Amino acid sequence: MSFSSVLSDIQGRAANASPIGSSIKFDFGDEQRIYIDGTGENNIVTEDDKDAAALVLMKLEDMEALLAGKLNPMMAFMSGKLKVKGDMGVAMKLQSFLG
Repeated sequence: MSFSSVLSDIQGRAANASPIGSSIKFDFGDEQRIYIDGTGENNIVTEDDKDAAALVLMKLEDMEALLAGKLNPMMAFMSGKLKVKGDMGVAMKLQSFLG
């Protein structure tokens, strides 16, 4: 899976999920970021590098494993593969469409 595949997958999942009510940014390093703005009627997913209520730091391959169902979001967090800075409550809402 490539970054563009991960972006497309997250866009599809976010479009079908209830708005998260806030914003979150995934940072995979190498200037690869995904920003989710869930403050409106829909979750909008872009590659924007904006400030967000929660920042999730992880490797792209770990996100691929999450999306494929090979890695549980809570286990990723507990094992340190997924690190959250900012509003943990916002990050927890992601489990509804990542898990």
